[in-house]
Amino acid sequence: MMDRLKLSRIDEELVSSEVAALCFLCGEVVNRKRLEGIKDAKALFLRLEEKGLLEDSVFLSQLLHIIRRADLLSLLETDSRRPEETDANPILSNYRVMLYKLYEDMTNEHFEKMKFLLHSKLGRRQVEACNTALDVFAEMEKNGFLSNTNLDELHKVMLELDQQLASLIKEYMQGFSGVTQPHLQTRLSPHVSMDYQRVNSTPQSPEPQPILPISETRQSMGGESVYCDAEPKIKASSLLDEKEYYALIHNPRGLCVVINNEEFRGTGLRNRGGTQEDEKVLNAVFSQLGFTVVVHNNLTAEAMRHEIQQLGTRNFMADDALVVCVLSHGEKGCVFGTDELKVSLREVTQPFTSSRAPTLAGKPKLFFIQACQGSAYQEGAVPCPPRPRQEDGDRRSRLEEDAGPVHGETVPTDADFLLGMATVPECKSFRNTSTGSIYIQELCEQLMRSARSSENDDILSVLTRVNREVSKGEYLSHKQMPEPKYTLTKKLVLKCV
Repeated sequence: MMDRLKLSRIDEELVSSEVAALCFLCGEVVNRKRLEGIKDAKALFLRLEEKGLLEDSVFLSQLLHIIRRADLLSLLETDSRRPEETDANPILSNYRVMLYKLYEDMTNEHFEKMKFLLHSKLGRRQVEACNTALDVFAEMEKNGFLSNTNLDELHKVMLELDQQLASLIKEYMQGFSGVTQPHLQTRLSPHVSMDYQRVNSTPQSPEPQPILPISETRQSMGGESVYCDAEPKIKASSLLDEKEYYALIHNPRGLCVVINNEEFRGTGLRNRGGTQEDEKVLNAVFSQLGFTVVVHNNLTAEAMRHEIQQLGTRNFMADDALVVCVLSHGEKGCVFGTDELKVSLREVTQPFTSSRAPTLAGKPKLFFIQACQGSAYQEGAVPCPPRPRQEDGDRRSRLEEDAGPVHGETVPTDADFLLGMATVPECKSFRNTSTGSIYIQELCEQLMRSARSSENDDILSVLTRVNREVSKGEYLSHKQMPEPKYTLTKKLVLKCV
């Protein structure tokens, strides 16, 4: 929690109209009822504290920038950390910022005319109770005439007031984030505004990169780029026991499908700066591991389902394995499409069960999910207790109790899956807006280290190292703990092809 003395000082500097503006901007992260009756910033800060939004200065910094009170930032602690953020639900939306921009640019004449035009729709008493344009917007939302996907009525009204105001809404409706650029870019600190800057600035052509463009700036890599050695490649299928290891005999090995959701225009979700770095490194790594990489950018929930279901109908006879990577926002048990609608993780994996995709039966199916799984933070600094010793006899008896009857050589429908999650349930995952997500970058680093090694490390050993390296770090003063889940029946060793 931030220093209450500093929050009290900020409260003293804010006038009532600014507090009302802050409440409006928080309308998508705090329940509307919880915002009713707030007269000073201290009450708002308590609501934000309940939501865990004052654990650092990031959210409050954004709010102060938007209402043009950057002078109060000196009361907050300076933050020199890297531009890391989470893939949980964002804290401010372009929709709310766009409405605030309209409010700022409207004259008193515009305001009075807007109230007049909306009299019949909102009711005289409700309209006359509105003291600012923000009050009118809130009343329109209550009556179902305005939302982040329904701006037609507001656009019609703005056309009657001012063409420039109407153009702001039109640009937002068309998905252009340029609405927020003049208002935000010059006033947000780099680590806070990276999403906005990334969206609104002209993309620069990347410099030619090595075939494996893992960022050299990542501390965990020690500045070392990783390549496959030129020494002869070890083929697991020919040198390893086929009863213990999955056979990898085809070239290409199979498909690696990447769903990369970066832009969430017109929703309450922020764009995911840095995700293109994840897409690049996944493309490079799995290409070298012998997979044909297919990338789908910015899919809605329905489009995600369609692509996954279509992939499930593929004939996988000539494939040794399947890899699916989903990079998006998420909550527990699901990921989001770019339209902010949910796709459950079960929907992502189910089309590839042995009953649904029989040509994948007995073959490894790998799913890597870069997304938050909740709004909680993984905490650290917990000492490890000593482990009690267990006698061999106890261990054997415990194994005997857990063992089931032997049914012969059959393939369960949910066998041979690996689900690599960026974080444990209920918790957030972190992404650097310049170099990519913590989990995907470390995953690719460890995959390539294993691929170049003379040891035959299987995928579970690789993911254990990923767990260890990611858990060592500290991200925005918090920890991250990846979580692999699997029903693999053999060891999988991935080498360069």
